[in-house]
Amino acid sequence: MLLAAASGLAAAATPARAAPRDLKLTDLQKEADVACVYHCDFGDPQRFVQMLTNIANHYSAYGADPFALQLVVVAHGQGVKFFLNDLTDTSWRDEAMVPKIFERIEDVAKNGLKIHLCEITFDRLKLDKAKARDAAFISFVPSGVAAVAALQAKGFGYMKVG
Repeated sequence: MLLAAASGLAAAATPARAAPRDLKLTDLQKEADVACVYHCDFGDPQRFVQMLTNIANHYSAYGADPFALQLVVVAHGQGVKFFLNDLTDTSWRDEAMVPKIFERIEDVAKNGLKIHLCEITFDRLKLDKAKARDAAFISFVPSGVAAVAALQAKGFGYMKVG
């Protein structure tokens, strides 16, 4: 009995892996005077790194104040691959992951960056949503292009790198 209680306590102390949450388009809100959506539908690693550099520069111009600037990345199509745990069992399985790319994403996300991944992309490419990185700043939206349009309708500026 003591062993059962101890193992239950150990299980309770182990953090559960939370799947990225699902958002509805109506959940997307503008929360700062200046807000931009970065549209990521490309799979080119150099272009993706340039987008992260632009986002970091964008935050820098506002003193990294998450209340002054709201940035969101909407990823669909090939753009979702940068937010996966690995590329096995995907159409990108023969590609190498960009070294330390997720650490760079996490670093930029400390300023308030949110990432919205397209459910339609995951469905059409037969990707398990559990392959997505587990991070509080990552969520799923029903459609990437619809999310970009919804954010623009709410006053977000549109940014696309490359």
